[in-house]
This record gives sequence, structure tokens and C-alpha cells, in this order.
Amino acid sequence: MKKNTEEMKNLTSSECGIEFTLSIVGGKWKPLILWFLAKNGIKRYGEIRKFIPTVTNKMLSQQLKELVTDGLIYRKDYKQIPPKVEYRITEKGKTLEPVLDYMCKWGVEHKNI
Repeated sequence: MKKNTEEMKNLTSSECGIEFTLSIVGGKWKPLILWFLAKNGIKRYGEIRKFIPTVTNKMLSQQLKELVTDGLIYRKDYKQIPPKVEYRITEKGKTLEPVLDYMCKWGVEHKNI
């Protein structure tokens, strides 16, 4: 159900959806992971790690698992030796792309102000 601007002004924090959205994609790493996969397609763990060199392996693994659980990315595990795992953004995850693009643009424009 879409609400007009006037109706949205009167929503509580939980009603407006921001609280829920942040519970799913909030934090330092999830938006970066989603943006990277949205822009670059299927990637392996090492490629994601290379894109975000400051994230720890433990944190990256945790964030990837949460994104898979929430249905924003898909994990394909090839049953082989050496192990091969690929990640890609889901259709649900792709719906966040305009928001992520705007966040990227905003950050670039305001980074050095």
C-alpha cells in the first residue's frame, strides 16, 4: 500500500520502514557487499574480500551469511575440492540498487566537503 507524502509525515519510526530496512542492510559492510554484487555480478568470496580490504574474514563471512538468510544474496556452493563458492545478488536484493547508487553518489559528492 503506497502512502502519499502527507500521510508519510505522520508515521512512527517503525511504520516508515527505515527501522526495518536498517535492521536488514544496516552496518558498515552489507551495503558495500550488495552494491559490489549489484554492479559486478557473480563473485567469489576472495573477490568480495579484495573489494573490501578492511573487513575481517570473520565479519565478511557473518555479513554474507546474514544477507543470504535475508534473501538479498544467493550463495552457490560447488561441491568440489578445492572449495568453490559464488555469491550473486537476488531479485529482492536488486530492489535496493537505486538506494545504494544514491548512497554512493551522495558519498562521492560530500566526501571532501
